[in-house]
Amino acid sequence: MVQTIKNRSQVPLDSRDLETCQHVFDKLRADYAIARDSDEAERMASIIIEIYRQGVRDPNQLQSMVEAARGLFETSERPPTAREI
Repeated sequence: MVQTIKNRSQVPLDSRDLETCQHVFDKLRADYAIARDSDEAERMASIIIEIYRQGVRDPNQLQSMVEAARGLFETSERPPTAREI
């Protein structure tokens, strides 16, 4: 009998997974004033899902890795957040 082994990236995301990813997405969008329907938001969502599927489950670590992947490091040149405007 042949056994199929699925790694985590092949398993569909459940509602808890999606909730975590959505929270990180919303936080990053707010922090960097990214429009929900922009190309940047779409790229960021793809990165969030990919990193999550690779096993990063902690929202803070996930956010840090997405920021690093997109070059959104915290600097003095960071765009103002919606709360700062």
